[in-house]
Amino acid sequence: MKKLFISADIEGTCGMVNWNEAQKNHSDHDYFCRQMTLEVVAACEGAEQSGFTSVFIKDAHDTARNIDPRGLPEYVKLFRGRPEHPYRMMYGLDRSFDGVVFTGYHNAAQMHGNALGHTMNLNNNYIKINGEICSELMLNCILAASLDVPVFAVTGDKLICDWIASVNPNILTVPTNEGYGSGAASIHPNVAARRIRETVKKATAQDKQGCM
Repeated sequence: MKKLFISADIEGTCGMVNWNEAQKNHSDHDYFCRQMTLEVVAACEGAEQSGFTSVFIKDAHDTARNIDPRGLPEYVKLFRGRPEHPYRMMYGLDRSFDGVVFTGYHNAAQMHGNALGHTMNLNNNYIKINGEICSELMLNCILAASLDVPVFAVTGDKLICDWIASVNPNILTVPTNEGYGSGAASIHPNVAARRIRETVKKATAQDKQGCM
């Protein structure tokens, strides 16, 4: 049985540019929860097409109650809510997984490319590891690498996709948004889902090495 772990954030979801769109109690949030769910579903479908029969999804944004479980394929397992565990956005990951996919990810605090860029919470001006500004993606890739679980693909804003490609060009990406100040140019949401499905299918069909 081939097992995939998906960590799903929201600020890199196609079209998102405002904090109202990321806040659960705001009306703008409903549309982006649906789009987040569609992008996660696309990743699941791509993995299934390349032979994955088990997918574990960690809803990794804020209260972790964003993905609509009703829209997910029946072969997945979804973890909602906060586990109060050091793995946080990666809770549930262990060495039994064949790989990781990140959806809806965004650039770090103090970096450009996403109007909602931050690292772990809005109180951090920045986080650095060995002198390099660190994103949530960087932290989570290091965790995956520590467990010898490779990263297959990343979706989200262009600059976070550019960063992971510079770390390991074998990790495939789907840039959904290209941020400028407090806005972004985004591809069509249907195109985003289609590209995610195709990219994850291609990525998970390959023999991959760890990302870090």
